[in-house]
Parts: sequence; C-alpha cells; structure tokens
Amino acid sequence: MRHRELAEFTLDSLQRREERWAIVDLVGKGRHIRTVPVPSWVKETLDAWRTAAGIQSGPLFRCVRRAGKPWGNGISEKTAWHVVKKTAASMNIPRLAPHDLHLCHDSGGELEQIQFISVVSSV
Repeated sequence: MRHRELAEFTLDSLQRREERWAIVDLVGKGRHIRTVPVPSWVKETLDAWRTAAGIQSGPLFRCVRRAGKPWGNGISEKTAWHVVKKTAASMNIPRLAPHDLHLCHDSGGELEQIQFISVVSSV
C-alpha cells in the first residue's frame, strides 16, 4: 500500500473473500481499484492492534496520545511516511523510504516480505 492508501485505510476495506482476507476496493495511483491479499498473520496483527486500541470502526491507524490511547480520525500521509522512516532507522536501515518498498516489489521482491516490513513499520 502507498502511504496515502495506508492513511485512508478503514476497517470496512478489510474483508473475507473466497476463504482469505483481503483489502478490497483499494483506490490507488491513477484511480486504479485493486484488491490486496492479506496473509493470516497480518490479519492477526491488525486484530491485536484493534483490540489494544479499542478501535471498532473507521480508520485503522490513528495517532496515539502519551497515555497510549488513540485519538483523532486517522493519520496523515506524512505520518505514515515518518513511521516507515523511523522504523527503518530503528532496524538500522537509515535510508529506507516508503516508496522503496514499492520499488522492491517492482524489482521482484517477495510480497510477503514487503508486507512484513510494512506491518512492522505500521504497528
């Protein structure tokens, strides 16, 4: 997902299709609509976040107060970008940017590995 798509991601987009979880009707670059498969371990991680944050509807990713409670109605594209940058730096990958994850896929990177990096960066 692009950082704009991540910022706009809502629980309604995560649906069960043909025995698998997927993000459906994702409007991407050029207004292309696509479906993104979600491995079960990613779904479990997202469910754990939802439970811990008390999120039942609306945007999945939200700002978190110092007390650890979510607030607001989502995150900005810039926030998503900074989360990926900060997580990459903590993993000793100082120059990784969100767009690099797309380039990795375009160059033949395995989707599950890229999803793992993205989920770890988002949580």
